Amino acid sequence: MAEDLCISNGGKEEKYRMLLPQIKCLIEGEDDLIANLANVAAALKETFHFFWVGFYLVKGEELVLAPFQGPVACTRIKKGRGVCGKAWERAEILVVPDVDAFPGHIACSSLSRSEIVLPLLRAKGEVWGVLDVDSENLNSFDEVDARFLQELCSYL
Repeated sequence: MAEDLCISNGGKEEKYRMLLPQIKCLIEGEDDLIANLANVAAALKETFHFFWVGFYLVKGEELVLAPFQGPVACTRIKKGRGVCGKAWERAEILVVPDVDAFPGHIACSSLSRSEIVLPLLRAKGEVWGVLDVDSENLNSFDEVDARFLQELCSYL
């Protein structure tokens, strides 16, 4: 098990390229989902200093808060509501450059300005949760984040 992360001083893509193999090693061989989600959230927060990073898990007709790093968050989100609920409903990655412009955005924190949400998919395409990452800045997320975070989600 890794005790510390090696974090690149380079740009975003270089940070992801260095982080993802470390996350893969960190969660390989560990079968406890909550432990793995907690470590992934911590690794992303430590590497990128995101405002909020965490997971919601599908429980019936709601997403329920799971391991995260950052300020307190919304506990339950209905399918189709907010960015997380829409990503779940559509089973697709949503990149939101300005959360105030997203119809039906759920403001767990007024400090969140942009967001990316990735569905966690089973082999047959069923969504079992989402990875939610928020930034205090507008336009923080792009195709680089989407590509690398999607790869990271495939490890789970």
